[in-house]
Amino acid sequence: MKATLAEAFNQTSYRLSGHTPRNLEVLKQALNQVDGERASDLYGNGEIIEGFQHKMAGFLGKEAAVFFPSGTMAQQIALRIWADEKQVKRVAYHPLSHLEIHEEDGLKELHHLETILLADENRVIELEDVTGLDKEIACLLLELPQREIGGRLPSYETLEAISDYCRKQGIRLHLDGARLLEILPYYGKSAAEIGALFDSVYISMYKGLGGVAGAILAGERSFTEKSKVWKRRHGGDLISLYPYILSADYYFEKHKDKMDQYYQDAVQLAEQLNRCPYISTLPEVPVSNMFHVYIAKGKGVVEPVLASVYEETGVGITSYIKEKYDQACYFEVSIGDWYHAIPKTSLEKTLTLLKERLR
Repeated sequence: MKATLAEAFNQTSYRLSGHTPRNLEVLKQALNQVDGERASDLYGNGEIIEGFQHKMAGFLGKEAAVFFPSGTMAQQIALRIWADEKQVKRVAYHPLSHLEIHEEDGLKELHHLETILLADENRVIELEDVTGLDKEIACLLLELPQREIGGRLPSYETLEAISDYCRKQGIRLHLDGARLLEILPYYGKSAAEIGALFDSVYISMYKGLGGVAGAILAGERSFTEKSKVWKRRHGGDLISLYPYILSADYYFEKHKDKMDQYYQDAVQLAEQLNRCPYISTLPEVPVSNMFHVYIAKGKGVVEPVLASVYEETGVGITSYIKEKYDQACYFEVSIGDWYHAIPKTSLEKTLTLLKERLR
C-alpha cells in the first residue's frame, strides 16, 4: 500500500517550510536557556511577562504591549475596544481575513459587531475601497501580508494614504501583523515605522517566529489597559503563561534578524518553481518569505507525484494539497531555517524529479 502524502512527508529528513518540527523540542530548547529558580509570571504580572511586554512595545514603537495566549483573542478584543470607543459597532476588513474565515464568527457572536468586507477576495485592500465606504465604521483591519492570497501586500504609499485618511476620518486602524517581521525586508522599514501608521498592532509569536504559542497586542497605554480587562473576561489570564513567553522571547531573538535571508530564499525558490511545467507561484515574485504554489493538475494526480519525490529525495515540499479548481491545486510555502539545511544536491534533485513527473 502506497503512503499518503502526509505519511510520506512525515518520513522526510528535510522540509521547504518552517524552522523545526512542531514537537516538544521547541519548548525544551527555550527552557534550557533559563534559570529554573526564576519566578514565573502570575495572572498577568511579574518580571517575565512585564519585561517581555516592555521589550515588544519598544520593538513595535508603541507605548505599551500585552501578551495574549492567542491572536484570535487579541484581535477580537482590539476591535471591540475601538468599537466601544466610537460607539459604532461596525468594523471592516478583507473578505479572507482570519476573523472572517477561521474564527467561527467569534467577533459577531461574542462581541456583536457588524463586519463590512472590503475589496475583492483575490486582491488586497486599496485606498479606493476605504474612501468608498458608505457606512460608518469604528475600525479598519489590514492584514499584512494577506495570507490567503499568497501573502500579497499593498504598496507602502498605499498604507500611508490609508493611514492618513483613517486618521482624518476618525477611523481607528488596526494591523493584523501576524507575520509582520516577514514583510520588513520588502518594505525596507522597521516594525516601529510600519506600526506608526496604525493605532493598534498584533503580531504572532509562533507563526513565522517559531514559538510555542501566543501573541502581542500593542498600542497606547490607555488601549492596552483596556485590553487587559478584556483578556481577563476572555479567560486569557492563566495563572502562568511563562512557557509561551519564554519560548516567544527565545525564538524572537533567534529569528528576527534572519528575515531578509528567508525573503531572499523565497524569491530564489519561487523563480526555480516557476520554471517547472504546470507550476506557478502567487505572487510570481514573493514579497515576503511566504507564497502559494499552484499546480495545473488535479489533486489526485499531484499527491502521488509528490509522495514519490519525497520517498526518493528525503525532501518534503508540503504535507497537504488544497483543491482550487477541477484541474488545479495549491499549497503554501513559508521559508525558515529548514530551507537552508537542505543539501543543494538534494534540492536540485527534488526539483528535477518534480519537473519530470509532472510531465
